[in-house]
Amino acid sequence: MANSPQARKRARQAEQHRTRNVAQRSYMRTTVKNVLKAVEAGDKAHAEKAFELAVPALDKASRKGLIHANKAARIKSRLVRQLKAL
Repeated sequence: MANSPQARKRARQAEQHRTRNVAQRSYMRTTVKNVLKAVEAGDKAHAEKAFELAVPALDKASRKGLIHANKAARIKSRLVRQLKAL
């Protein structure tokens, strides 16, 4: 366990950051999964609507450092390709 006041504070901050990151990562993954589900169901209108929510979620995760910028671009590119194939 942390002994110094500074170490205790860093442990508190790390826990706060971890819970925030978990929530943001979960939201991002959910938005991407919603697009994939709509694509599998063949519902183009719903897929496009879900994609419009997924793009800002991916961009925000990238900006915050949750995922690498290239990973966000790769996921968006793959989703667009699947949307166009519908």
